[in-house]
Amino acid sequence: MPKFLTIGYGDRDGYDRTPEAIRAAAHEQDAQLVAEGALIGVAGPPVQVRNPEASGVETSQGQFMVADLPVAGFAVIEAASLEDAIEKVSGVPCAVAHGVVEIWPMG
Repeated sequence: MPKFLTIGYGDRDGYDRTPEAIRAAAHEQDAQLVAEGALIGVAGPPVQVRNPEASGVETSQGQFMVADLPVAGFAVIEAASLEDAIEKVSGVPCAVAHGVVEIWPMG
């Protein structure tokens, strides 16, 4: 079955202003995805890694890309199609709590 990387963006303000019942259902959707074998994690502080022309590893703290909302978490899910993946993540916390979820097909 095809795999998809999902990136959830969201912040505490959006989460807090989402009704509790909707948040609870979203966490149940996360639990369902885990039960189906998804690997889900909350994002920690990022580190950038570079090794230009294999000349030596350079690291720096912080994100490379900038978005309107911070990265909140990641998941690797299996879905029959992109449409199925959309359906699966449309009810997770970032999608329902005023955030957004990107879906990246993995080849």
